[in-house]
This record gives sequence, structure tokens and C-alpha cells, in this order.
Amino acid sequence: MTMKPTLLAAAIGGLLASTTQASLVISEYVEGSSNNKAIELLNTGNAVVDLAPWELQVFFNGSATPGQTFNLEGSIAPGSNFVFAHSAADPAILAVADQTTGAGLFNGDDAVLLLNGGTVADSIGQVGTDPGSYWGSGDTRTQDRTLRRRAGTLADTDAYDDYDPASVFDGFPQNSFDDLGVAGNDDDNPDQPPTAPDLTCGAPATRISDIQGEGYISPVAGQHVVIEAVVTAAFNTNDGLGGVFVEEEASDRDDNPATSEGLFVYAPTLNAEPGQRLRLAGEVTEYDGLTELTNLSGTENCGNAELPPAAQISLPWADATAPEAFEAMRVQFSAPLVVNDNYDLGRYGSLTLGSGRHFIPTSIAEPGADAALVADLNALDRIILDDASNRQNPAIVPYPTPQLSASQTVRAGDTVQDLAGVLDYRFSEWRLQPTASPSFSQANARVTEPGLEDRGNLVVASFNVLNFFNGDGMGGGFPTARGADNPEELARQTEKLVSALVALDADIIGLMEIENDGYGQTSAIAELAGALGSEWQWVDPGLAQLGNDDIAVGLLYRADRVEIVGTAATLSAAPFDQLNRQPLAQTFRLKDSDDGVTIAVNHFKSKGCGSAEGSNADQNDGQGCWNPVRTQAAQALASWLAGDATGTGEPDVLVIGDLNAYAQEDPIRALASAGYTDLLATYVGEQAYSYVFYGQAGYLDHALANTALAGKIADTTVWPINADEPRALDYNTEFKTPEQQASFYTPDAYRASDHDPVIVALNLDTRTPADRADLNGDGRVNGRDLSRLVLAMLFGKATAPAYDIDGDGRINHYDLIALIRVLTSR
Repeated sequence: MTMKPTLLAAAIGGLLASTTQASLVISEYVEGSSNNKAIELLNTGNAVVDLAPWELQVFFNGSATPGQTFNLEGSIAPGSNFVFAHSAADPAILAVADQTTGAGLFNGDDAVLLLNGGTVADSIGQVGTDPGSYWGSGDTRTQDRTLRRRAGTLADTDAYDDYDPASVFDGFPQNSFDDLGVAGNDDDNPDQPPTAPDLTCGAPATRISDIQGEGYISPVAGQHVVIEAVVTAAFNTNDGLGGVFVEEEASDRDDNPATSEGLFVYAPTLNAEPGQRLRLAGEVTEYDGLTELTNLSGTENCGNAELPPAAQISLPWADATAPEAFEAMRVQFSAPLVVNDNYDLGRYGSLTLGSGRHFIPTSIAEPGADAALVADLNALDRIILDDASNRQNPAIVPYPTPQLSASQTVRAGDTVQDLAGVLDYRFSEWRLQPTASPSFSQANARVTEPGLEDRGNLVVASFNVLNFFNGDGMGGGFPTARGADNPEELARQTEKLVSALVALDADIIGLMEIENDGYGQTSAIAELAGALGSEWQWVDPGLAQLGNDDIAVGLLYRADRVEIVGTAATLSAAPFDQLNRQPLAQTFRLKDSDDGVTIAVNHFKSKGCGSAEGSNADQNDGQGCWNPVRTQAAQALASWLAGDATGTGEPDVLVIGDLNAYAQEDPIRALASAGYTDLLATYVGEQAYSYVFYGQAGYLDHALANTALAGKIADTTVWPINADEPRALDYNTEFKTPEQQASFYTPDAYRASDHDPVIVALNLDTRTPADRADLNGDGRVNGRDLSRLVLAMLFGKATAPAYDIDGDGRINHYDLIALIRVLTSR
């Protein structure tokens, strides 16, 4: 068993020793690709810890009960660490692992607890809460990242409170485990600064270009230097960045385009303003990729100077190293940029910008090399517009100028002009810290209603309602596994959803992510139908619930416009028995018409990796984890529907729902091979989207028509009310001041969910059998029409739709029966 000491113990041991905290903390968390999962523990005490009473617990997907419990084995010496990892992890992880397991470990949305004798000693995440995909944001999040504890931070013994990893951990890129189980450096006695640095203004000084060098790391890191430069931005007050940016004057520049002339000075108490020339003595350090001057040992005000001109820059970057040449310098973007992501706007006051709109690689390119190229291009075409602050959940969210509100939003697709400030690097992202307020243009303004050009005579919608859970259905039962935390949030969520659903003006609505609590009067689907009005009904498949997941799919319909035919059907066999949610199919027809359509609503397995192994693990082709499981679901669904799933004989089939697969991925190709037409690709085009993930747009929400139905499609569209909006404008009240709970919220359709609804218009045949039975067109139905049908059928000349008397899309003996019924009814 290998357990190595680390300097982190010395840094935080004294702090923890004075509290009632246990002596073990989670010092590193690895949530990498595939099975690269590990937890590093650190003994911060001064005695050996016997691990016999210690255990790790994992709470999956917001569950309030542990899905896995691991009893730890062995002991940990003072100042040493212990690594618990998956047995199929990378060899580099296994080389330092002290204990392994082959069981499924955690994903980014799973809480991890360290317990001593049943008492929580430390935790990551929030038990009983599903955060979506992860806790945190940016680089410091619990998905696809390594988190390392900062010195001086306390263990989190309350596993049920709000959680943000940034309060304790620093984030590092996915599959960063070079520090796992490895002792810290031996630099217990760093070089001391000169006893008397020369602070004489104008005396020789180290040039910033020599400090920055041409690479990522300063060539003089760890050394003490004296610089003399102009303050270009001061963000060291209140909740700012804890320092100032300085830049060389023109006469002190090296004219090397590969070296930056700017530097960040970490000095929270330094009194400085832009335009001051300062002489500073301190130590050159690298902090999470940013070259800094820290540990100041002397300062001198050398008067005022003109600010150096801002460097003109643009996106995309030429390559990944290009921004280094402008690190910490004044910059100005030469052209407007496009907002690609506003997910962190309310939480951190930041927006992700690019030269154009970014799309999910596999939404517009084939998985593999083509998708990888799109991903690489997207990565080079991004910058974070920050708010020059370390604040979380600021009381004033600064964008769009002067501040965010429900009526003044900034949507993905909007543009930003007048971008000027200093180029900063923190949390593994290049950021613009503005020195002047940028201007915003509503290039992607809100759309007040769905943009169907032709509504046909039947409208079907698909809507992921983002965890609509209604407690016990009687005003209590909160919090639930997902969704609203209390009745107030449920009321806000319901108001927004109802506004959106009513505005769809649809006849049938397929739902995803609705609580799987049955079909009684207190169920979530019943409550939502009731909120829409008395004309709305829900499809009841006659089951206690649809599968075993917390969420399910559902179908709502307007009973005054359509009627159900036969009974609902579902598929519970593999691959719908565990991972994919069970589909729900129901045949409908227009009132006073014999023409109908079978609607199949679906929600395939998500891309979160969890226990994915083998071919279901991430293949690095852009399709994420569980791609084979989703593909099998698509194939099984097509086969089931081809076999008349509802038993009604209806040939027209429309597949809708959140398939958790983008347009070019294998599940969609499988449905295309089965004869289904992607209606969004056909009617909206390649750049259709209904969802934004990490600043990239694409559609997981689909509408696909089989061959029999394709000719009856009038139009298809996406109503962009959710995916482009900041999440701060949703129904939730946490992380918001009382003023924000009011100003960020309005009971309209915008940000009712995180997915946009998809709307399909159909033109069903409204003729009756009596209309179709006049085969010779003489205005009467008589024996001549019957003879015409019989002869056409005998000689193989009877084809649809001309001889399709019953309107089912097929020619058979039922058409004879239908014509005879017309004759005998006269």
C-alpha cells in the first residue's frame, strides 16, 4: 500500500485540528473519461487513521439513498494520502491506487460522501438534488474534470446544503491525474526576496516580456523581480479579482510579437488606479495557467503615464497558443462577437462569445474525424466575457447593460460590440475582463409564437418539461427527487409551462421529464392537464407507472379536437427495461374523420457516462456514452412500430421526443434506415437546434415521420423560447436575492424549460368514406362504384389513395366493407 505525504496536509492540518472535523478530507476528485474515476483522501491530523470505520458512499442522480457503499481498508499515516479508484481506470491512476472497485462509481451529477462511523466527514455534491449534469461551472465543476482541494479550506460535513465546488476546489482538465497520490514539491523554504529591492523610479527593472516569455510558463517562475509598468485595470476592491493589471510602456517593449507586455499583480490591498506608473517588487508565480506577480515586498508610485494602446484582436485564434501573446494586456476586439452561452450569467456574471454561432459537432457533421474538426474549430473560437469579479450570484448581473431582468435578456445568438478590456486567464478559460461597458444587440430576438407557415389541420408538439414534479399532488410532499423544491417554485414552474403549452395551440403534446407517478387525479400529468383547461385530457396506458425511472414520457390531447383510437401501448422489454425510458404510443384521429396517426413519444438514455463500459463508453467520436444503447432503442422502436404497436391498423406514424442523440448520430441514422424522415432537417435545415450544451447548439428533440405519413406533413418548426435564454430566468428561487426572484421572473413562456418545443403540422384526410366511395365521380354512390372497386382489386389496379375507401392508407377487404356500409346506409 503506497501512501505519500503531501504539503497540503501541512497547509490545512492546523486549521482542521482546531475544529471538530475528522482528520480525513477529500483532497482530490477525478471524474474523467470512461472509468477514470478516483477519490484521494488526505490525513490532515497527527495520528495514523485506521480506515475500518470509514466508508465512501455514492448517491446517484439526485437520490436520497446511497446507490453504492464502499468500506475502506488499511490505514493512512499523518500527512499521507489514500487513493480509491475504479479497477478499469487508466494505468496511471491504478499505479497510485490503494483500493479499487469494479462497481460503477460516480458521474458529475452524483454526490460522494466520506463517512466515519456513519457520520459525514466530507462531501462532494448535494444529496437528494439532481443538478442536471454537474455541480459548479466552467472548469470547476464535477463533470469531466479533476478537482484539487485548496489549502485552508474546511471539509463539507453538510451533504444536504447548496454545493459549489469552487468554494473548496480548483478545477483541472479532464483526465488530469498527474498529481493524484503524488507528494507535493519539496519547496518548504522558497527563495527569499532580496532584503532591499531597488524601488528607485527609472532604475533598471525586469521587463514584463522577459517574465512572460514565449511559452505557457514563465521562464523566471519562482524568482523575485522588480518591474516598473503602467496600471491598465484595477480590480482589487470589494469582490474583484484581487489585483491589478500592468503593462509596459512603449519604450520598454521588446517588439517580439510572441511575448506579452502585460502582467497580473495579485495584491488585494494595493491602492492603485489606471494610469499610475508603479514600481513593484515581488515573486513571479504561475497560478492555474496565469503568470502573476505575487508576495509583493515593495511598491513605489512613479507618477502617471498614458495608457498603452489596446491591441486589436479577433476570433478565432490562429491556434491554441495565440492568446498567450496578449495575456494580461489591454485588448479590443475588432468586430462584434456572438453570444454562444449564457448558462453562467446569473451565477458568475459571464457570457461565452465567438465570431459566430457554434453548433454541436455531431449535429452538423458525421461522428469521428469530421465532428472532431468542428469541435477543434469551436474551441479556437471562444472567449469568456467576464465581469471582473470573483463574486458568485451577484446582486446586479451586468449583462445586458445595465443589468439582466426578465424583460431585458441576453439570448444566445445576440451580438456584443465595443468589447475592450484586459485579456485574462483563469478557471482554464481565456477571459475578457472589461474596462468599459459593452453594447448588446438583439440579433436573436424573442419569437412570440411558433413560426409555422402552414398549420395543416392537426398540430402535434414535443416538449421536454424539465422535471415537472408536483409533490403529493395536494400541495405537500416537497422536496421531491427532481424539479420544484417547494409549492412556490411549483407554482412558478406551472405558470411558465402553461404559458408555453397554451401558446403552442397544439392538438396533441408529447411530454418528456414529467414525474413518473401514475395517472390518477393527483399525478403530475393530471395536474398539468388540469392547469391547461377542461378540454385537455391525458393518455392513460392502464399502468401504475411507466417503467421504473423517476421521470417518464406522457401524452396530452385536446378532447374537443381529436379522439383516441384503441388503447395506448408501451414497450418494456430490453433495451427499454433499464436505461432508456419506456416509449408511449397512442393512435389519434381528428373528430369527424376516419384518418388518424399514431404518435410515439420517447426519451432515450442520456449521454452521461455513469457505469458505461466497453462499446457503451465514450468512443471519442462525439456521440458520448451509451451510443449503442440508444441505437438499439431506435432499432427496437422502429421494429415495434412497424408491427402495428397500437393494434389499430393505422399506417401513419410520428416519432417524437428527446432521443438524446444529435442529427448525425447513429440512433437517428438507424431510424432513417427504417424509413423515417427527419422533419427538422427537412423543414428547418442543418442548423436547426432545440438545446444548447456548453455553448454549442443542436437538437436532441426530434420529430420523424414514417414513409406513410411523410407526404401529409405540412410544416415543422422549433419555437426558440428556452435554449437561448439564461437559466437565471427560470422558475427557481435559489441563488437569487428577493429582488431577483421578482425581477428575473415573469409567468411567460420564456425559459419554461431548457429544451425548446418542436411543433409538427399535419394535413390529415378529412374526407369520410361516403366522400371517397364515389369512384366514378358522378356524384352518387351506387353499384357502379362497387363494381369499379371489385374489378380494380381483382386486376391489381386498386391503389391508394384513389381506392382507399376507409382512409387507412392501404387497399384490402376493409375498403369493400366500407363501401358496402355506405351503400346500405342510404
